[in-house]
Amino acid sequence: MAGEARRRSEWPLVLSLLVGLTGLVVLTFYDWRNGVLVFAAGVVLAGFLRAFLSDNAAGLLRVRGRMFDTTLLVLVGLSIATLGLIVPN
Repeated sequence: MAGEARRRSEWPLVLSLLVGLTGLVVLTFYDWRNGVLVFAAGVVLAGFLRAFLSDNAAGLLRVRGRMFDTTLLVLVGLSIATLGLIVPN
């Protein structure tokens, strides 16, 4: 029973990782700029999930306090997206 609860609580991390991995696949095999933006969206998604989910529901997205985790993830995601947009081809 505890294993089921633990597995269910890790869906935010898995979802964020799947979006990030999709970005890496797009980056590798298709267009690098779109891949970087999808990867950045995965990081920002992790930040939003950490902000809106409870500590127990956030699972492994919970590292420190909610405000610290949310701020760090969103700022890193937006920084990656900004760099992906301003770097010339």
